[in-house]
Amino acid sequence: MGRIIEIASNHRHLRAERGFLIIEDSLDKSIIGRVPIDDISAVMAHGYQISYSNEVLVRLAERSVPLVLSNDRHVPVGVLFAISGNGEQAKRFDAQIAARLPTRKRLWAEIVRAKIRQQALLLDFLDRPSKRLWDLAGRVKSGDPTNIEGQAARLYWLRLFDKDFRRDRNLPGVNAQLNYGYTVLRAATARSVSAAGLHPTLSVHHSNQGNSLRLVDDLMEPFRPFIDHQVAVSAHIDTEELTPEVKLLLVETLSHDLSTKTGLSPISSCLSTLAVSLAQVYLGERNDLEFPAPQISMDMQDMGSIR
Repeated sequence: MGRIIEIASNHRHLRAERGFLIIEDSLDKSIIGRVPIDDISAVMAHGYQISYSNEVLVRLAERSVPLVLSNDRHVPVGVLFAISGNGEQAKRFDAQIAARLPTRKRLWAEIVRAKIRQQALLLDFLDRPSKRLWDLAGRVKSGDPTNIEGQAARLYWLRLFDKDFRRDRNLPGVNAQLNYGYTVLRAATARSVSAAGLHPTLSVHHSNQGNSLRLVDDLMEPFRPFIDHQVAVSAHIDTEELTPEVKLLLVETLSHDLSTKTGLSPISSCLSTLAVSLAQVYLGERNDLEFPAPQISMDMQDMGSIR
C-alpha cells in the first residue's frame, strides 16, 4: 500500500524534485519532509496558507494520486483528479455512459447488501444486536426503492455508539473522526476508480449534481464499516478528539488485510478489485461486482468489544 500524506499545518509549500515530493516551511524555506512520489497513494491537505508548484500537481496527476482539499472539520471540499490513467479509458467511459438503468439498479442493490452485511457483522463482533440488519440486507431489491440502506443506517448508528449519537459531518468528536476516516477512504477509492479507467462522476446511484465524485461515493460504501470500527475502538480506548494517534489508526485501516478469493489483500487492494470488476460488468465481461465477503479484518480481530 502506498503512503497517505497529510498536510495539516499552516505555511507549507509542496514541490517536486527528482521524483520526490518535497514539503517545505514556506516562511524559512526549511525542508520538513521528502517522500518518493511513486510511494504515495493520496495527499490530504487541510491546513491553511499551503502552496503548490505546478510541477508537483502534474506529477501527482500523472500517477492518479488524488490531492484532497478539506476544511477545518476534515470534510473534503475539492479533489484534484487525473483525467487519464488507463489505456482503455475511452472504451470504459463509453461503457459507463451506455450502462442501462436496470443494470445500475442491480449493481446498487449489490453495493447496499454488501454494506449492510458488513455493518451487521461489525455489530456481531461487538456483541451488539444485529439480527434486524441481517434481515434488512436480505430485503434489498433492485435500486433499493424502499431505502433499506437508510433504515439500516438508523439502527446501526444507534447500536454502534449510543442513543444520543447523531451522525453529523459538522459536529466534533466522533463525527470528526468519522469525517477524517471517510476522507482517507474516499481518496483511496478515487485512485482505484481512476486506475480502473472509470469516470468518477458517472455513478451507479449517487445523483448529487454538485458532486464530481459520485462513483467514488458509490464504491466506498461497503468499506465504511471498517472505518466505523476503528473510530468506535479509538473513541473508547483513547479519546474522542482527532489526535495524531487517532489519525494514524484511521490511515492504517486501509492496510488491514481481508480474506479474498486470491488470499489476503489489504483493503486498498480490495477497493481496486471492486473498481475493476465494475468496469468488467459494464464491458459485459462479468455479471456481478467482486466484494470481499463480510468479515472483520485480520488486524481488528483482537480489538474486542467497546463500551
